[in-house]
Amino acid sequence: MAKKAAPVKKAVAPVKKVEVKKVKPAPAVTAKPAAVKKPEAKTTAPVYKPAPEIKKEPVKMPAEPVKGLRYSDKDLKEFEILIKEKLEQSRSDFEELKESLSREGDNSTDDTSPTFKMMEDGSDTNSREEIAQLAARQEKFIKNLENALLRIMNKTYGVCRVTGKLIPKERLRLVPHATLSIEAKNMQ
Repeated sequence: MAKKAAPVKKAVAPVKKVEVKKVKPAPAVTAKPAAVKKPEAKTTAPVYKPAPEIKKEPVKMPAEPVKGLRYSDKDLKEFEILIKEKLEQSRSDFEELKESLSREGDNSTDDTSPTFKMMEDGSDTNSREEIAQLAARQEKFIKNLENALLRIMNKTYGVCRVTGKLIPKERLRLVPHATLSIEAKNMQ
């Protein structure tokens, strides 16, 4: 085996001594914040004008319904029968809604189902809220029909409470609890 040659030493130049002059430090300068230019407001922003005022004529309430202007007793009897039929059906529907809310007579397995079914629980809650809203609407409808029966007894049924004119029979057959004519309804 061959031996490695020893590294060759390089000659180093002697180090010269350099004189260091002491320099005074620069005077401290306090920095002032730079002035920031604010952007100028653009004048091209859209200018919105207020909506024009809609002049509605105030609804004139009649002092009293026109005397003698009412439906005949025969017509009132016809409407009374119609309203009583609708009232009976509405009360039946209302009872069904209340029963479904209280879950009486419910043979479902809701009380035995696991509690980890969050999606089904949310859906169930949503359904119950909808049923509660339907029940509230049905209850209001029943109250309106009962008020219509009172107006029949007072012989004021079918008279518009705004114009004092008779509400057309066709409208009363479709909406038996109506208290406004189409004309008055459109004025609202």
